Amino acid sequence: MSRLRIGIDVGGTNTDAVVVDETGKVIASTKSATTPDPTDGIRSALEAVISGVDKSAITQAMLGTTHPANAIIQRRELEQVGVLRLAAPSSLAIRPGAAWPEDIHRAVIGPRAIIEGGFEYDGVEIAPLDEDAVRRFAYECVGKVPNVAVSSAFAPASSEHELRAAEIIEQEVGDQLRVSLSHQVGSLGLLERENATILNAALFGVARRVVEGFHAALRAHGLAVDSYLTQNDGTLMTADEAVRLPILTVGSGPTNSMRGACALAGLSNALVIDVGGTSADVGILIDGFPRESSAAVEVGGVRTNFRMPDLISIGLGGGTVVRPAADGVVVGPDSVGYRVISEALITGGSTLTLSDISTRSGRLSGFGDASRVADLDANVVSAALAWVDEQVQLLCERMKASRTALPLIAVGGGSHLVPASVPGVDEVVRPAHHAVANAFGAAIAEASGGVDRVYRYESLGREACIDNAKQLATEAAIRSGADPARVRITSVVEVPMTYLPGQGCRVQVKAAGPLLVA
Repeated sequence: MSRLRIGIDVGGTNTDAVVVDETGKVIASTKSATTPDPTDGIRSALEAVISGVDKSAITQAMLGTTHPANAIIQRRELEQVGVLRLAAPSSLAIRPGAAWPEDIHRAVIGPRAIIEGGFEYDGVEIAPLDEDAVRRFAYECVGKVPNVAVSSAFAPASSEHELRAAEIIEQEVGDQLRVSLSHQVGSLGLLERENATILNAALFGVARRVVEGFHAALRAHGLAVDSYLTQNDGTLMTADEAVRLPILTVGSGPTNSMRGACALAGLSNALVIDVGGTSADVGILIDGFPRESSAAVEVGGVRTNFRMPDLISIGLGGGTVVRPAADGVVVGPDSVGYRVISEALITGGSTLTLSDISTRSGRLSGFGDASRVADLDANVVSAALAWVDEQVQLLCERMKASRTALPLIAVGGGSHLVPASVPGVDEVVRPAHHAVANAFGAAIAEASGGVDRVYRYESLGREACIDNAKQLATEAAIRSGADPARVRITSVVEVPMTYLPGQGCRVQVKAAGPLLVA
Protein backbone atom coordinates (compact mmCIF):
# COMPACT_ATOMS: atom_id res chain seq x y z
CA MET A 1 0.00 0.00 0.00
CA SER A 2 1.37 3.40 -0.95
CA ARG A 3 1.85 5.78 1.96
CA LEU A 4 0.06 9.10 1.60
CA ARG A 5 0.84 12.61 2.80
CA ILE A 6 -1.43 15.58 3.41
CA GLY A 7 -0.18 19.10 2.65
CA ILE A 8 -2.14 22.14 3.85
CA ASP A 9 -1.24 25.78 3.30
CA VAL A 10 -3.16 28.67 4.85
CA GLY A 11 -2.94 31.82 2.73
CA GLY A 12 -4.50 35.22 3.17
CA THR A 13 -7.26 34.37 0.66
CA ASN A 14 -7.44 30.58 0.36
CA THR A 15 -6.63 27.51 2.40
CA ASP A 16 -5.38 24.81 0.06
CA ALA A 17 -4.92 21.11 0.72
CA VAL A 18 -3.58 18.15 -1.25
CA VAL A 19 -3.05 14.44 -0.74
CA VAL A 20 0.02 13.01 -2.48
CA ASP A 21 1.48 9.52 -2.71
CA GLU A 22 5.09 8.41 -2.29
CA THR A 23 5.93 9.28 -5.89
CA GLY A 24 4.60 12.84 -5.53
CA LYS A 25 1.44 12.19 -7.53
CA VAL A 26 -1.53 14.32 -6.48
CA ILE A 27 -4.35 12.02 -5.34
CA ALA A 28 -6.77 14.76 -4.26
CA SER A 29 -6.78 18.54 -3.91
CA THR A 30 -9.08 21.28 -2.72
CA LYS A 31 -9.14 25.06 -2.39
CA SER A 32 -11.39 26.82 0.10
CA ALA A 33 -11.68 30.37 1.39
CA THR A 34 -9.56 31.23 4.41
CA THR A 35 -11.83 32.01 7.34
CA PRO A 36 -11.45 34.82 9.92
CA ASP A 37 -10.31 32.07 12.30
CA PRO A 38 -7.82 30.21 10.08
CA THR A 39 -8.24 27.01 12.12
CA ASP A 40 -11.78 26.70 10.76
CA GLY A 41 -10.38 26.86 7.22
CA ILE A 42 -7.89 24.10 8.06
CA ARG A 43 -10.69 21.86 9.31
CA SER A 44 -12.88 22.40 6.26
CA ALA A 45 -10.00 21.94 3.79
CA LEU A 46 -8.91 18.76 5.56
CA GLU A 47 -12.43 17.35 5.51
CA ALA A 48 -12.80 18.05 1.79
CA VAL A 49 -9.42 16.70 0.68
CA ILE A 50 -9.62 13.34 2.48
CA SER A 51 -13.14 12.61 1.32
CA GLY A 52 -12.87 9.46 -0.74
CA VAL A 53 -9.25 8.80 0.30
CA ASP A 54 -8.13 5.72 2.25
CA LYS A 55 -7.35 7.36 5.59
CA SER A 56 -5.43 4.32 6.84
CA ALA A 57 -2.78 5.00 4.19
CA ILE A 58 -2.11 8.56 5.41
CA THR A 59 1.06 8.64 7.54
CA GLN A 60 2.11 12.30 7.60
CA ALA A 61 0.53 15.76 7.55
CA MET A 62 2.30 19.05 6.79
CA LEU A 63 1.00 22.54 7.51
CA GLY A 64 2.12 25.91 6.21
CA THR A 65 0.40 28.76 7.99
CA THR A 66 0.23 32.57 8.14
CA HIS A 67 -0.71 32.61 11.85
CA PRO A 68 2.70 33.73 13.24
CA ALA A 69 3.35 36.29 10.50
CA ASN A 70 -0.12 37.80 10.88
CA ALA A 71 0.29 37.98 14.66
CA ILE A 72 3.42 40.13 14.23
CA ILE A 73 2.06 42.29 11.44
CA GLN A 74 -1.29 42.88 13.15
CA ARG A 75 0.17 43.16 16.69
CA ARG A 76 -2.27 40.65 18.14
CA GLU A 77 -1.96 37.57 20.36
CA LEU A 78 1.69 38.40 21.09
CA GLU A 79 3.05 37.64 24.56
CA GLN A 80 5.39 39.85 26.56
CA VAL A 81 9.04 38.89 26.80
CA GLY A 82 11.86 39.54 29.24
CA VAL A 83 15.09 40.25 27.32
CA LEU A 84 18.46 39.10 28.67
CA ARG A 85 21.59 39.98 26.69
CA LEU A 86 24.89 38.28 27.58
CA ALA A 87 27.44 40.68 26.14
CA ALA A 88 28.70 43.18 28.75
CA PRO A 89 30.95 45.02 28.85
CA SER A 90 31.10 45.07 25.03
CA SER A 91 27.47 45.89 24.18
CA LEU A 92 26.01 48.49 26.52
CA ALA A 93 25.35 51.39 24.15
CA ILE A 94 22.13 50.10 22.54
CA ARG A 95 19.32 48.70 24.67
CA PRO A 96 17.34 45.65 23.48
CA GLY A 97 14.38 46.69 21.34
CA ALA A 98 15.71 50.24 20.91
CA ALA A 99 14.78 50.51 17.22
CA TRP A 100 11.41 48.73 17.39
CA PRO A 101 8.19 50.47 16.32
CA GLU A 102 6.50 51.87 19.42
CA ASP A 103 3.31 49.78 19.18
CA ILE A 104 5.02 46.38 19.01
CA HIS A 105 7.64 47.47 21.57
CA ARG A 106 4.83 48.27 23.99
CA ALA A 107 3.10 44.96 23.29
CA VAL A 108 6.17 42.72 23.56
CA ILE A 109 9.17 44.14 25.43
CA GLY A 110 9.19 43.51 29.19
CA PRO A 111 12.09 43.65 31.67
CA ARG A 112 15.51 44.09 30.03
CA ALA A 113 19.05 43.50 31.23
CA ILE A 114 22.55 43.41 29.74
CA ILE A 115 24.93 41.34 31.86
CA GLU A 116 28.48 40.02 31.59
CA GLY A 117 29.02 37.12 29.22
CA GLY A 118 29.34 36.27 25.54
CA PHE A 119 32.14 35.37 23.20
CA GLU A 120 34.37 36.69 20.46
CA TYR A 121 33.97 35.29 16.94
CA ASP A 122 36.55 32.56 17.65
CA GLY A 123 34.90 31.31 20.83
CA VAL A 124 37.07 33.22 23.32
CA GLU A 125 35.06 34.60 26.25
CA ILE A 126 34.38 38.33 26.37
CA ALA A 127 33.68 37.85 30.06
CA PRO A 128 32.63 34.94 32.29
CA LEU A 129 28.85 34.56 32.53
CA ASP A 130 27.43 36.45 35.52
CA GLU A 131 25.30 33.60 36.86
CA ASP A 132 24.00 35.58 39.85
CA ALA A 133 22.70 38.25 37.45
CA VAL A 134 20.87 35.55 35.50
CA ARG A 135 19.18 34.40 38.71
CA ARG A 136 18.17 37.93 39.67
CA PHE A 137 16.72 38.55 36.21
CA ALA A 138 14.71 35.31 36.29
CA TYR A 139 13.02 36.32 39.54
CA GLU A 140 12.42 39.84 38.20
CA CYS A 141 10.50 38.35 35.25
CA VAL A 142 8.35 35.86 37.18
CA GLY A 143 4.81 37.17 37.41
CA LYS A 144 5.48 39.94 34.88
CA VAL A 145 6.09 38.04 31.65
CA PRO A 146 5.67 34.39 30.59
CA ASN A 147 8.75 34.23 28.35
CA VAL A 148 12.43 35.19 28.27
CA ALA A 149 14.68 35.76 25.25
CA VAL A 150 18.39 35.11 25.86
CA SER A 151 20.98 36.41 23.38
CA SER A 152 24.74 36.13 23.62
CA ALA A 153 27.44 37.85 21.59
CA PHE A 154 28.61 35.45 18.84
CA ALA A 155 26.29 32.70 20.07
CA PRO A 156 26.61 30.86 16.71
CA ALA A 157 30.33 30.49 17.51
CA SER A 158 29.66 29.25 21.04
CA SER A 159 26.27 28.66 22.63
CA GLU A 160 27.74 27.73 26.02
CA HIS A 161 26.59 30.84 27.90
CA GLU A 162 23.09 30.80 26.43
CA LEU A 163 22.62 27.15 27.35
CA ARG A 164 23.93 27.78 30.87
CA ALA A 165 21.63 30.76 31.33
CA ALA A 166 18.63 28.67 30.24
CA GLU A 167 19.69 25.95 32.68
CA ILE A 168 19.90 28.44 35.55
CA ILE A 169 16.48 29.93 34.75
CA GLU A 170 14.92 26.47 34.72
CA GLN A 171 16.62 25.53 38.00
CA GLU A 172 15.45 28.71 39.70
CA VAL A 173 11.87 29.18 38.46
CA GLY A 174 11.00 25.92 36.69
CA ASP A 175 8.25 26.19 34.08
CA GLN A 176 7.18 29.68 35.15
CA LEU A 177 9.25 31.06 32.27
CA ARG A 178 9.73 29.69 28.76
CA VAL A 179 13.10 30.47 27.21
CA SER A 180 14.04 31.38 23.62
CA LEU A 181 17.77 31.10 22.77
CA SER A 182 19.29 33.16 19.97
CA HIS A 183 21.72 30.53 18.60
CA GLN A 184 18.69 28.42 17.69
CA VAL A 185 16.97 31.27 15.84
CA GLY A 186 19.26 33.65 13.96
CA SER A 187 22.73 33.98 12.51
CA LEU A 188 25.62 36.42 13.03
CA GLY A 189 24.72 39.97 14.00
CA LEU A 190 23.81 40.41 17.66
CA LEU A 191 21.03 43.01 17.45
CA GLU A 192 19.16 41.39 14.55
CA ARG A 193 19.52 37.93 16.13
CA GLU A 194 18.30 39.29 19.45
CA ASN A 195 15.26 40.82 17.73
CA ALA A 196 14.42 37.52 16.07
CA THR A 197 14.77 35.74 19.42
CA ILE A 198 12.41 38.18 21.12
CA LEU A 199 9.81 37.75 18.37
CA ASN A 200 10.20 33.99 18.63
CA ALA A 201 9.41 34.13 22.35
CA ALA A 202 6.46 36.47 21.74
CA LEU A 203 4.96 33.86 19.39
CA PHE A 204 5.08 30.90 21.79
CA GLY A 205 1.37 31.16 22.61
CA VAL A 206 0.34 31.62 18.97
CA ALA A 207 2.39 28.60 17.91
CA ARG A 208 0.97 26.42 20.64
CA ARG A 209 -2.60 27.26 19.63
CA VAL A 210 -1.83 26.62 15.94
CA VAL A 211 -0.34 23.21 16.64
CA GLU A 212 -3.11 22.26 19.04
CA GLY A 213 -5.71 23.30 16.44
CA PHE A 214 -3.91 21.34 13.72
CA HIS A 215 -3.75 18.24 15.91
CA ALA A 216 -7.41 18.63 16.91
CA ALA A 217 -8.43 18.78 13.24
CA LEU A 218 -6.42 15.64 12.49
CA ARG A 219 -7.89 13.78 15.46
CA ALA A 220 -11.42 14.82 14.51
CA HIS A 221 -10.97 12.89 11.26
CA GLY A 222 -9.38 9.87 12.90
CA LEU A 223 -5.87 10.67 11.65
CA ALA A 224 -3.10 9.56 14.02
CA VAL A 225 -0.17 10.71 11.88
CA ASP A 226 3.20 12.42 12.21
CA SER A 227 2.73 16.18 11.93
CA TYR A 228 5.06 18.88 10.68
CA LEU A 229 5.09 22.60 9.91
CA THR A 230 6.95 24.15 7.00
CA GLN A 231 9.84 26.56 7.52
CA ASN A 232 10.96 29.69 5.72
CA ASP A 233 13.55 27.78 3.69
CA GLY A 234 11.08 25.29 2.19
CA THR A 235 11.86 22.44 4.58
CA LEU A 236 10.06 20.91 7.55
CA MET A 237 10.17 21.04 11.31
CA THR A 238 8.24 18.78 13.66
CA ALA A 239 5.13 20.25 15.26
CA ASP A 240 6.90 20.17 18.64
CA GLU A 241 9.83 22.10 17.18
CA ALA A 242 7.41 24.64 15.68
CA VAL A 243 6.09 25.41 19.17
CA ARG A 244 9.68 26.13 20.26
CA LEU A 245 10.82 27.99 17.12
CA PRO A 246 7.71 29.60 15.56
CA ILE A 247 9.65 32.51 14.06
CA LEU A 248 11.13 30.08 11.51
CA THR A 249 7.68 29.62 9.94
CA VAL A 250 6.74 33.24 9.17
CA GLY A 251 7.83 33.18 5.52
CA SER A 252 6.80 29.61 4.74
CA GLY A 253 3.84 30.39 2.45
CA PRO A 254 5.72 31.80 -0.56
CA THR A 255 8.48 29.25 -0.04
CA ASN A 256 5.98 26.39 -0.14
CA SER A 257 4.71 27.73 -3.44
CA MET A 258 8.21 27.95 -4.88
CA ARG A 259 9.15 24.43 -3.84
CA GLY A 260 5.81 23.14 -5.12
CA ALA A 261 6.27 24.99 -8.42
CA CYS A 262 9.73 23.45 -8.79
CA ALA A 263 8.44 19.91 -8.32
CA LEU A 264 5.27 20.32 -10.40
CA ALA A 265 7.13 21.86 -13.35
CA GLY A 266 10.17 19.59 -13.11
CA LEU A 267 12.51 22.61 -13.15
CA SER A 268 15.36 23.26 -10.72
CA ASN A 269 16.38 26.74 -11.90
CA ALA A 270 13.59 29.17 -12.67
CA LEU A 271 11.76 32.30 -11.67
CA VAL A 272 8.54 31.67 -9.77
CA ILE A 273 5.56 33.98 -9.42
CA ASP A 274 2.92 33.05 -6.86
CA VAL A 275 -0.25 35.08 -7.33
CA GLY A 276 -2.93 34.83 -4.68
CA GLY A 277 -6.01 36.85 -3.96
CA THR A 278 -4.18 39.76 -2.35
CA SER A 279 -0.55 39.79 -3.43
CA ALA A 280 2.01 38.40 -5.84
CA ASP A 281 5.43 37.11 -4.74
CA VAL A 282 8.32 36.57 -7.13
CA GLY A 283 11.39 34.55 -6.20
CA ILE A 284 14.09 32.52 -7.88
CA LEU A 285 14.89 28.82 -7.60
CA ILE A 286 18.51 27.67 -7.57
CA ASP A 287 19.03 23.90 -7.64
CA GLY A 288 15.46 23.41 -6.51
CA PHE A 289 15.55 25.68 -3.44
CA PRO A 290 14.60 29.36 -3.08
CA ARG A 291 17.52 31.76 -3.06
CA GLU A 292 17.85 33.13 0.46
CA SER A 293 17.92 36.84 1.15
CA SER A 294 21.38 38.18 1.92
CA ALA A 295 19.98 41.31 3.55
CA ALA A 296 18.50 41.76 6.99
CA VAL A 297 14.77 41.04 6.91
CA GLU A 298 12.15 43.28 8.48
CA VAL A 299 9.15 41.51 10.00
CA GLY A 300 6.43 43.87 11.15
CA GLY A 301 8.96 46.72 11.22
CA VAL A 302 11.48 44.75 13.31
CA ARG A 303 14.90 44.09 11.75
CA THR A 304 15.92 40.42 12.01
CA ASN A 305 18.44 38.02 10.47
CA PHE A 306 16.87 34.57 10.40
CA ARG A 307 16.78 32.80 7.08
CA MET A 308 14.14 34.05 4.64
CA PRO A 309 13.65 33.55 0.89
CA ASP A 310 14.69 36.39 -1.39
CA LEU A 311 11.30 37.67 -2.55
CA ILE A 312 9.71 40.75 -4.05
CA SER A 313 6.04 41.24 -3.22
CA ILE A 314 3.43 43.66 -4.51
CA GLY A 315 -0.31 44.13 -4.14
CA LEU A 316 -1.42 42.20 -7.22
CA GLY A 317 -3.95 39.40 -6.86
CA GLY A 318 -7.30 38.10 -7.96
CA GLY A 319 -9.07 40.22 -5.36
CA THR A 320 -7.17 43.44 -6.07
CA VAL A 321 -9.60 46.33 -6.52
CA VAL A 322 -9.68 48.17 -9.88
CA ARG A 323 -11.00 51.73 -10.12
CA PRO A 324 -11.61 53.48 -13.46
CA ALA A 325 -9.89 56.87 -13.71
CA ALA A 326 -9.78 59.73 -16.20
CA ASP A 327 -6.42 58.63 -17.59
CA GLY A 328 -6.97 54.85 -17.34
CA VAL A 329 -7.33 52.89 -14.13
CA VAL A 330 -6.03 52.77 -10.56
CA VAL A 331 -5.20 49.22 -9.52
CA GLY A 332 -4.99 48.37 -5.80
CA PRO A 333 -3.19 48.21 -3.54
CA ASP A 334 -6.32 47.26 -1.56
CA SER A 335 -7.98 43.90 -2.11
CA VAL A 336 -11.19 42.15 -1.16
CA GLY A 337 -9.04 39.11 -0.32
CA TYR A 338 -10.96 35.94 0.48
CA ARG A 339 -14.21 37.88 -0.02
CA VAL A 340 -13.59 37.76 -3.78
CA ILE A 341 -15.99 34.79 -3.82
CA SER A 342 -18.82 37.15 -2.89
CA GLU A 343 -17.72 40.73 -3.67
CA ALA A 344 -16.32 40.47 -7.22
CA LEU A 345 -18.72 41.32 -10.04
CA ILE A 346 -18.55 37.81 -11.49
CA THR A 347 -19.64 36.35 -8.13
CA GLY A 348 -22.61 38.65 -7.68
CA GLY A 349 -20.84 41.45 -5.79
CA SER A 350 -20.36 45.11 -6.62
CA THR A 351 -16.56 45.53 -6.57
CA LEU A 352 -14.51 45.54 -9.76
CA THR A 353 -11.50 43.28 -9.19
CA LEU A 354 -8.67 41.89 -11.29
CA SER A 355 -10.57 38.59 -11.40
CA ASP A 356 -13.35 40.43 -13.25
CA ILE A 357 -10.79 41.97 -15.61
CA SER A 358 -9.19 38.57 -16.22
CA THR A 359 -12.57 36.96 -16.90
CA ARG A 360 -13.60 39.67 -19.35
CA SER A 361 -10.30 39.32 -21.24
CA GLY A 362 -10.50 35.52 -21.42
CA ARG A 363 -7.53 34.79 -19.16
CA LEU A 364 -9.81 33.35 -16.47
CA SER A 365 -12.68 30.95 -17.08
CA GLY A 366 -14.82 28.69 -14.97
CA PHE A 367 -14.98 31.04 -11.99
CA GLY A 368 -18.14 33.05 -11.49
CA ASP A 369 -20.58 34.29 -14.12
CA ALA A 370 -18.78 35.83 -17.12
CA SER A 371 -22.01 37.42 -18.34
CA ARG A 372 -21.86 39.86 -15.43
CA VAL A 373 -18.81 41.57 -16.98
CA ALA A 374 -19.83 41.28 -20.65
CA ASP A 375 -20.49 45.03 -20.85
CA LEU A 376 -17.31 46.08 -19.01
CA ASP A 377 -15.55 48.99 -20.77
CA ALA A 378 -12.86 47.56 -23.07
CA ASN A 379 -10.57 50.50 -22.32
CA VAL A 380 -10.72 49.74 -18.59
CA VAL A 381 -9.91 46.09 -19.26
CA SER A 382 -7.03 46.97 -21.55
CA ALA A 383 -5.54 49.49 -19.11
CA ALA A 384 -5.78 47.12 -16.15
CA LEU A 385 -4.16 44.25 -18.08
CA ALA A 386 -1.38 46.56 -19.28
CA TRP A 387 -0.66 47.48 -15.66
CA VAL A 388 -0.59 43.80 -14.63
CA ASP A 389 1.72 42.81 -17.50
CA GLU A 390 4.10 45.67 -16.76
CA GLN A 391 4.29 44.75 -13.07
CA VAL A 392 5.01 41.09 -13.82
CA GLN A 393 7.80 42.05 -16.22
CA LEU A 394 9.35 44.49 -13.73
CA LEU A 395 9.24 41.92 -10.92
CA CYS A 396 11.01 39.33 -13.07
CA GLU A 397 13.68 41.81 -14.15
CA ARG A 398 14.36 42.86 -10.57
CA MET A 399 14.68 39.26 -9.36
CA LYS A 400 17.02 37.95 -12.06
CA ALA A 401 20.69 37.79 -11.08
CA SER A 402 21.97 37.85 -14.68
CA ARG A 403 20.88 38.51 -18.25
CA THR A 404 20.34 34.79 -18.81
CA ALA A 405 16.71 34.11 -19.68
CA LEU A 406 15.02 31.75 -17.23
CA PRO A 407 11.59 30.14 -17.42
CA LEU A 408 8.85 31.66 -15.27
CA ILE A 409 6.64 29.23 -13.36
CA ALA A 410 3.24 30.75 -12.62
CA VAL A 411 1.37 29.28 -9.65
CA GLY A 412 -1.35 30.23 -7.21
CA GLY A 413 -5.06 30.84 -7.46
CA GLY A 414 -4.49 34.20 -9.15
CA SER A 415 -1.89 33.00 -11.66
CA HIS A 416 -4.44 33.43 -14.46
CA LEU A 417 -3.36 37.09 -14.37
CA VAL A 418 0.14 36.24 -15.64
CA PRO A 419 0.31 36.70 -19.45
CA ALA A 420 1.25 33.84 -21.78
CA SER A 421 4.60 35.50 -22.56
CA VAL A 422 6.76 37.94 -20.62
CA PRO A 423 9.64 39.94 -22.17
CA GLY A 424 13.01 38.73 -20.84
CA VAL A 425 11.58 35.37 -19.77
CA ASP A 426 12.37 32.17 -21.63
CA GLU A 427 8.82 30.81 -21.32
CA VAL A 428 5.85 30.91 -18.97
CA VAL A 429 5.09 27.52 -17.46
CA ARG A 430 1.77 26.66 -15.79
CA PRO A 431 2.14 23.13 -14.45
CA ALA A 432 -0.72 20.83 -13.53
CA HIS A 433 -2.18 21.60 -10.08
CA HIS A 434 -0.54 25.03 -10.17
CA ALA A 435 -3.43 26.54 -8.20
CA VAL A 436 -2.48 24.44 -5.13
CA ALA A 437 1.30 24.58 -5.55
CA ASN A 438 1.67 25.92 -2.01
CA ALA A 439 -0.04 22.91 -0.42
CA PHE A 440 1.86 20.59 -2.76
CA GLY A 441 5.13 22.22 -1.70
CA ALA A 442 4.24 21.56 1.93
CA ALA A 443 3.36 17.93 1.19
CA ILE A 444 6.66 17.13 -0.54
CA ALA A 445 8.94 19.15 1.74
CA GLU A 446 12.03 17.60 3.24
CA ALA A 447 13.66 17.90 6.65
CA SER A 448 16.73 20.12 6.91
CA GLY A 449 19.46 21.41 9.13
CA GLY A 450 22.00 24.18 8.88
CA VAL A 451 25.02 25.79 10.47
CA ASP A 452 26.19 29.41 10.31
CA ARG A 453 29.38 30.14 12.21
CA VAL A 454 32.83 31.69 11.99
CA TYR A 455 35.88 29.41 11.70
CA ARG A 456 39.58 30.17 11.97
CA TYR A 457 41.12 28.54 8.92
CA GLU A 458 44.64 29.31 10.19
CA SER A 459 44.39 26.96 13.16
CA LEU A 460 42.39 24.04 11.73
CA GLY A 461 42.71 24.37 7.96
CA ARG A 462 39.95 25.13 5.47
CA GLU A 463 39.00 21.53 4.61
CA ALA A 464 38.67 20.49 8.25
CA CYS A 465 36.47 23.51 9.01
CA ILE A 466 34.20 22.87 6.03
CA ASP A 467 33.93 19.18 6.93
CA ASN A 468 33.00 20.09 10.49
CA ALA A 469 30.28 22.47 9.27
CA LYS A 470 28.90 19.81 6.91
CA GLN A 471 28.81 17.28 9.73
CA LEU A 472 26.97 19.68 12.05
CA ALA A 473 24.43 20.53 9.32
CA THR A 474 23.89 16.84 8.57
CA GLU A 475 23.32 16.04 12.24
CA ALA A 476 20.84 18.92 12.50
CA ALA A 477 18.89 17.57 9.50
CA ILE A 478 18.73 14.11 11.05
CA ARG A 479 17.45 15.59 14.32
CA SER A 480 14.74 17.30 12.28
CA GLY A 481 13.57 13.92 10.96
CA ALA A 482 15.57 13.37 7.78
CA ASP A 483 16.53 9.86 6.72
CA PRO A 484 20.24 9.54 7.69
CA ALA A 485 20.94 7.47 4.58
CA ARG A 486 19.53 10.12 2.24
CA VAL A 487 20.74 13.43 3.70
CA ARG A 488 22.66 15.58 1.25
CA ILE A 489 24.46 18.90 1.48
CA THR A 490 22.45 21.45 -0.50
CA SER A 491 24.64 24.54 -0.15
CA VAL A 492 28.02 25.69 1.16
CA VAL A 493 28.76 29.41 1.37
CA GLU A 494 32.07 30.88 2.53
CA VAL A 495 32.40 34.57 3.35
CA PRO A 496 36.01 35.57 4.17
CA MET A 497 36.16 38.02 7.08
CA THR A 498 39.39 39.76 6.14
CA TYR A 499 39.19 42.23 9.01
CA LEU A 500 39.52 39.39 11.55
CA PRO A 501 42.82 37.72 12.47
CA GLY A 502 43.51 34.04 11.93
CA GLN A 503 41.95 33.84 8.44
CA GLY A 504 38.45 34.13 9.88
CA CYS A 505 35.70 32.94 7.55
CA ARG A 506 31.95 32.77 7.94
CA VAL A 507 30.73 29.34 6.79
CA GLN A 508 27.07 28.63 6.03
CA VAL A 509 26.09 25.05 5.23
CA LYS A 510 22.64 23.55 4.65
CA ALA A 511 21.71 19.88 4.53
CA ALA A 512 18.37 18.34 3.60
CA GLY A 513 16.84 14.94 3.06
CA PRO A 514 13.51 13.10 2.76
CA LEU A 515 11.70 12.30 5.98
CA LEU A 516 12.54 9.00 7.63
CA VAL A 517 9.51 6.73 7.32
CA ALA A 518 9.13 4.13 10.06
